[in-house]
Amino acid sequence: MAKSGGKGVNLKDKLEGNELDLSLCDLNEVPVKELAGLPKATVLDLSCNNLIFLPSDFCSLTHLVKLDLSKNQLQQLPLDFGRLVNLQHLDLLNNRLVTLPVSFAQLKNLKWLDLKDNPLDSTLAKVAGDCLDEKQCKQAAVRVLQYMKSIQSDLDRERQRRLQAERELEKKRKAEQQAREAQERELRKREKAEEKERRRKEYDALKAAKQETDKHRKKENGENPKFLVPHSSEQPQNKRSWSGILLKVLLFLLLAALGTLAVCKVTDLQHRPVCISVNMLYEEALTILRSHRIMQNVLQPNSQQ
Repeated sequence: MAKSGGKGVNLKDKLEGNELDLSLCDLNEVPVKELAGLPKATVLDLSCNNLIFLPSDFCSLTHLVKLDLSKNQLQQLPLDFGRLVNLQHLDLLNNRLVTLPVSFAQLKNLKWLDLKDNPLDSTLAKVAGDCLDEKQCKQAAVRVLQYMKSIQSDLDRERQRRLQAERELEKKRKAEQQAREAQERELRKREKAEEKERRRKEYDALKAAKQETDKHRKKENGENPKFLVPHSSEQPQNKRSWSGILLKVLLFLLLAALGTLAVCKVTDLQHRPVCISVNMLYEEALTILRSHRIMQNVLQPNSQQ
């Protein structure tokens, strides 16, 4: 049982066949839950009540074929009113409607429509026209559906245009972002190259300064190549000086030997053991020299003496 507007309403008592009459029940709201439990009630009369709005779940009553909402105080219909796709007959006489929801275009089975005595938008009122007889009400349904379909098409095109514009904007934004990132990469690359070039110049400058410092240090230490040239020419002179010294030593030794020999031959020291040894060595040397023919003529006069 549903109770609204201070009165108890037993829906089953109001149901006759497929028609449910809830008119003149002083309803302030629609008992949607109870109506959903009566799917065979395809004809619903809610006229002459105090309805100001329809709840959004009213659009779940898709089994409705004929709906009478005349003589209420409805200011607007739910946005998804088009879900009532089986609706063929709709009476909205004497309400406070100004416009219809865009989803109204989805009522493809609507054959009869009455919008009289509503403060409709001028364009919509002109499209709807009068509903004074069956023919006019049927024509109103056709014209209003066409009009709402055109509005829906316009809205769809506008929505598509906005989506396309948003996609283009997003594409442009991404392109700009990619361009900025490319510029940033190029800038970083250029900065790295400049930093590398700067460091290379610093390295070259330090190297040149070091070479210059080494050059000055060599000059201060007397290592200038101009002064080092004679140093290389002194080597043959050193060799010659050592040869001269060695020759002098040999001559000195030879003279000493000859002096010793003369002392041992002429003086009274010839009988001393040292002189005897010296004389023996001298005699042996003479014997060896005599064995060579080339020295015989030189030594023969000396032996005769």
